[in-house]
Amino acid sequence: MLKSQILEKLHKKNNNLAFEDIEELFDLFIKKVSISLHEGKNIEIRGFGTISRKINKEKIVRNPKTNEKLFKNQSYKLHFKIGKILHKKINSIADSNMENEV
Repeated sequence: MLKSQILEKLHKKNNNLAFEDIEELFDLFIKKVSISLHEGKNIEIRGFGTISRKINKEKIVRNPKTNEKLFKNQSYKLHFKIGKILHKKINSIADSNMENEV
């Protein structure tokens, strides 16, 4: 789903707010999530899931094309753990679609 599609859906549900206000709130939310992850904090949205930051340790890696050894600095990756409510909703939708196909 694209950002524009999310903003359109939010505007339809909250037509009393201006589209620019919804866009500003959405940008503020994304910025706050980004800053929190940068600071090493976990983001938990009840019913949706948890986003956390994991460390990729520094190590020696090999370029498969030239077989040259390189040093890779420590980096971070995001980890998402799905919430129970979202997991149940996704599985119930998938189960109903599979029943319709059979």
